[in-house]
Amino acid sequence: MVEKALDEIRRGTAEIIDMERIEALVKKFYETGETYTVKAGFDPTGTDLHLGHTVLLQKLSLFQKHGGRIQLLIGDFTAMIGDPTGKSETRKVLDRETILANAKTYTDQVFNLLDKEKTDVVFNSQWLEKLGAAGMVTLTTTFNVARMLERDDFEKRYKAGQSISISEFIYPLLQGYDSVELKSDIEIGGTDQKFNLLMGRHLQRTYNVGKEQAVLMMPILEGLDGVQKMSKSLNNYIGITEAPNDIYAKTLSISDELMWRYYELLSEKSLEEIAQMKADVAEGKLHPKVAKENLAMELVARFYDEEAAKAAKVAFDQVFKANKLPDDMPEVEVEADIWICKALVEAGIEPSTSQARRDIKQGAVRVDQEKVTDEKKNLSSGEYILQVGKRKFAKVKVG
Repeated sequence: MVEKALDEIRRGTAEIIDMERIEALVKKFYETGETYTVKAGFDPTGTDLHLGHTVLLQKLSLFQKHGGRIQLLIGDFTAMIGDPTGKSETRKVLDRETILANAKTYTDQVFNLLDKEKTDVVFNSQWLEKLGAAGMVTLTTTFNVARMLERDDFEKRYKAGQSISISEFIYPLLQGYDSVELKSDIEIGGTDQKFNLLMGRHLQRTYNVGKEQAVLMMPILEGLDGVQKMSKSLNNYIGITEAPNDIYAKTLSISDELMWRYYELLSEKSLEEIAQMKADVAEGKLHPKVAKENLAMELVARFYDEEAAKAAKVAFDQVFKANKLPDDMPEVEVEADIWICKALVEAGIEPSTSQARRDIKQGAVRVDQEKVTDEKKNLSSGEYILQVGKRKFAKVKVG
């Protein structure tokens, strides 16, 4: 059982530092029932979680099955600084009200995947605010500027003459200090977090915690484009609170190659089952679209239920196989003689008029199933079916 648990823990990981410690913790749990702590931090800089976040959450859920007690750390203090990881400029400071509102949505959503009884939700303002000026100065003495500049993103910005605030230097120290306060046994994060994760080990040693956390890093999940990391700002994401039909349709839009990446990092199917599916597709025994449909249904069922997954498949097939319009289109009323781009935004199927103009130029916008080519087009009084791409529809009453 222990070896099977360890195989599942290793699955999909990019790098593990001190696997021996993880092995010892899991083995001790199965021998004595003693649990251990696994920390994962989330800075609530946005409102909703997407599938990229669930790569970590699913690994946390797996640890819960094998003796781990999760320390779900909400970085309400560190979010006011902003994680500099991968940033080419200093981030804007968020106000506390926004951070707490975002944190509420995170804690509402994570228990779609985690066992609430085996999770401790903690906020790092509880101890970082108490650290005070003296404690903060002491913390800054534990690491030097030269080593901080070895960090890849800091090094690039420094050489390019771009600004780096002192607060950004402090951020990794604060994240590491969270592990001192929590006495974490393991911390997990994305590969882009390696510097910050290792800081936890360094500070646990410096502050004589009596342990050094193991570090487990997961790869960054690519977005729907298969190139850049999944991100709301890049509009290449699948949100876990999106409608079942949207989760299903977006999953079917990914490439056949990316599908296997999603299977490995997101599916609950075993690696053996995935390998067999991949072989069946290669041999022509299974159509890749069927494999993708199965993945889409699994994801919808995870965040809703089996019935919602089946309904999403039916709706998708109705629209895209039979070329029919969906039954559950949003309906909006807009002013007469409205600009097409503005109508698309007010209908909720485009995020902005600039994006609407780009989609028109790319031939992705239709009115009553006819492609729109004029980005300056206005809609006179009447009722229209607006469509963007293959999955966004709205019924609009003009005037």
